[in-house]
Amino acid sequence: MKLSGEMKAFQARLGHEFSDPALLVRAVTHSSMSTPTRDDNQRLEFLGDRVLGLVMAEALLEHDRTASEGQLAPRFNALVRKETCADVAREIDIGAVLKLGRSEMLSGGRRKLALLGDAMEAVIAAVYRDAGFEAAKALVLRLWGDRISSVKDDARDAKSALQEWAQARGLQPPEYLEKARSGPDHAPQFTIEARLSSGEAAEAKAGSKRQAEQAAAKALLARVEG
Repeated sequence: MKLSGEMKAFQARLGHEFSDPALLVRAVTHSSMSTPTRDDNQRLEFLGDRVLGLVMAEALLEHDRTASEGQLAPRFNALVRKETCADVAREIDIGAVLKLGRSEMLSGGRRKLALLGDAMEAVIAAVYRDAGFEAAKALVLRLWGDRISSVKDDARDAKSALQEWAQARGLQPPEYLEKARSGPDHAPQFTIEARLSSGEAAEAKAGSKRQAEQAAAKALLARVEG
């Protein structure tokens, strides 16, 4: 299989030349474009998530030889969560080469956090399948870069931190309510309210429900802890 000029440029940004270019094409093919003769990236995403996890676990152990499991776990979660994968995907512009069906394209799929994060994991798996674990490891360490050494000790995502805060005080898990949606279909803005069973609440707006929930949880946690 020959890669298009756009895919060759992405391969250069990625820093890995594929022996089997079909793996790279599959890694950026969303399920909305799959057909009986064209595989999507879901199976590669499943594998890439596990490869990324192993690379990060090893890297964290190597970086801090004295850290306890309790310290390592939140750092690990911060480095492998979908938001981080999507951030890395944006840096190498995976969105430009995503193969999407018409509906996903019209709804702004090239910018969606979940699609970008999934594609990043699939690309990691594609490199693993193409050249082995050491090649995939080198790719991940290069792309994640300083994130590994700078991840905070308390790197829990805001929703997890808020839930732990509530449970520690005998409260029910927080609720997340969609209060409003605005903007065009290809670039929606969601307003989400995070609410505790004790009555405290906070709102936030973002381009995806997931991001808005995290932002609302962060705002509420700052309010109740402050």
